[in-house]
Amino acid sequence: MVSNLQNVLSVAAKGMKKSAIRELLKLTKDPEIISFAGGLPAPETFPIEELVEITNEVLREDGGKALQYGSTEGDDKLRELIAELYKNMGFDISIENVMITTASQQGLDLLAKIFINRGDKVLVGLPSYLGGLQAFKAYGAELVGIEFDESGMRSDDLEAKLAELKIADDLPKFIYIIPDFQNPAGITMPEKRRKEIIEIARKYDVLIIEDSPYKEIRFEGEHQESLYALEGKGQVINFGTFSKIFVPGFRIGWIIAYPEIIDKFVKAKQATDLCTSPFVQKIAAKYMEKGYFETNLKKTIQLYKEKKDIMMRAFAKYMPEGVTWTKPEGGLFLFITLPDYMDSEILFQKAIKKKVAFVVGHAFYCNGKGRNTMRINFSYVPKDLSEIGVKRLAEVIKSEMR
Repeated sequence: MVSNLQNVLSVAAKGMKKSAIRELLKLTKDPEIISFAGGLPAPETFPIEELVEITNEVLREDGGKALQYGSTEGDDKLRELIAELYKNMGFDISIENVMITTASQQGLDLLAKIFINRGDKVLVGLPSYLGGLQAFKAYGAELVGIEFDESGMRSDDLEAKLAELKIADDLPKFIYIIPDFQNPAGITMPEKRRKEIIEIARKYDVLIIEDSPYKEIRFEGEHQESLYALEGKGQVINFGTFSKIFVPGFRIGWIIAYPEIIDKFVKAKQATDLCTSPFVQKIAAKYMEKGYFETNLKKTIQLYKEKKDIMMRAFAKYMPEGVTWTKPEGGLFLFITLPDYMDSEILFQKAIKKKVAFVVGHAFYCNGKGRNTMRINFSYVPKDLSEIGVKRLAEVIKSEMR
């Protein structure tokens, strides 16, 4: 070991911090704790029997290629199937627009590697996905927060921030948006707002990053067109993943963009991991080919709707006056706002003692605000424990209210 590790660390490494969520989750390992904290899919949605069948088929029929290195772009059959899936959602794309990643988190890291120099501005929502914030800050980005309302990122605040940055000759590298069932807020951006943001991005010539890991998990409300499909001229880069709609353990994600942009991602990925596992890609492709994907996704959507409804009823029953929460139309999360004087980090320590857990909201704010908020996951906890957990949480909140 060198005498002073700090002397040899890179600037990026010195600035890296552990995930606040991951650190807090260490406190939830007690099996008696009802945890609304992790962004975990329900294990009962995992198609284990189908995967046993398909895994054997892949090994028997294509084992030599499945266990070999693969192309950086990804398995051609899987890319074709994903392209077809998105064509049905209004995307004008082909296989050349799709690259497979080792989950969408790798895509965010590659995005930062490709576009961000130290000191560059990046616009993010208040609140926004912690994994994205971490990826961008690791490469030295200065995050500029855009306020939210009931429709998600506010277009008026976005334009005001962009106007200020243009005057300072410091326009951001991109705008990072999670338009569908946003993590952590659970809000879905309506089409009108999406079009407003697209027009603003065109006006200031700024890329839009559309992170959409939950779009397929809609259980009520009206379908909203993707930013990528609405924009249609290559100014949007779309990120997707199987982690929430298939199985997270496969670590399969993808990037959809114009070929010129995909080429940059391919070069960056080659220096990272050469390729995403060909074995799991071939399993995923066969899973889709057999029609299992659509069938299981319908079951997942129905289960999550039931879990969400149970939680909404429990919130209405137990939460004290002065506490509000979002009402998601899909996805895995909702967001609680407490009275201004309350601090969810203090509540978290008390909640753990009451055997219930959540994620503190300020972890999702790049400006340190949101201390009176918390994120709740409704997909993971068994249905019979959800109301018990909400009741415990409500009791903790009541005990701290003035």
